Amino acid sequence: MINKIVCFFVVFMSQTAWSQDQERIVLKGKIVSNTNDLEGVYVVNAQTEEMVATANDGSFSIVAKSGDTLVFSSIQFKENRVLLTTENFSNLNFTVKLNLLMHQLQEVIIKRYDNINSVALGIVPSGQKSYTAAERKLHTATALNATANAGTMAGGSVSADPLFNFFSGRTAMLKKEVEVEKKEFFMKLLEKMFTVDHFVNRLKIPLEYVKGFEYYAVENESFTKILNSENKTSTEFLLGELAVKYKEIIASETK
Repeated sequence: MINKIVCFFVVFMSQTAWSQDQERIVLKGKIVSNTNDLEGVYVVNAQTEEMVATANDGSFSIVAKSGDTLVFSSIQFKENRVLLTTENFSNLNFTVKLNLLMHQLQEVIIKRYDNINSVALGIVPSGQKSYTAAERKLHTATALNATANAGTMAGGSVSADPLFNFFSGRTAMLKKEVEVEKKEFFMKLLEKMFTVDHFVNRLKIPLEYVKGFEYYAVENESFTKILNSENKTSTEFLLGELAVKYKEIIASETK
């Protein structure tokens, strides 16, 4: 009985050693599914960590051997793991069935990529001034828009819209809109840089006066220039000086 057990282990270890020493060769195969979009599916040999991607018809070639596990992974398919056997290497039509994955979004995370913009992509020339929505409206309302008019004036004609906008008060309204938009921008920048706790605990601004202090700060042109540079140290220093003055205003009003 003991001799049989010893013999079994010898045979088992011999087979294991043979499979480990077996050389890997190129395995050609193809994925199939209920869609024609079969390109770009990752095929990974879990043992060697070699990775390839399928072609547009779903075909692939990867170095492997019997006993290796191939992992098929893609965003549109459920992951599939296939343990390779000797028959897979002799099969000229080695195919792997993949099932489509139905995604149900639980959460959407939007990441900012500050280096990817219209300038970096070459859509807008570098150094060109960009306008906000309110600035574009103001520019349109005040531009003379001189255009050539061969039928009437050799030198061209000038649109009268800016004059109408000026006398109707629309130009003044649009200028105010630009100023409001700038203040809203600085308010958001300030709130992004400093929390409410900073105003209350560090600058000692009463909680009910924090929003008023923010408006007070962005009214200061010197402060907004520093704020716009996003230099937090300089911004915090000047913000501290404004906080002292603002608390004096609060004290004088509450007497």
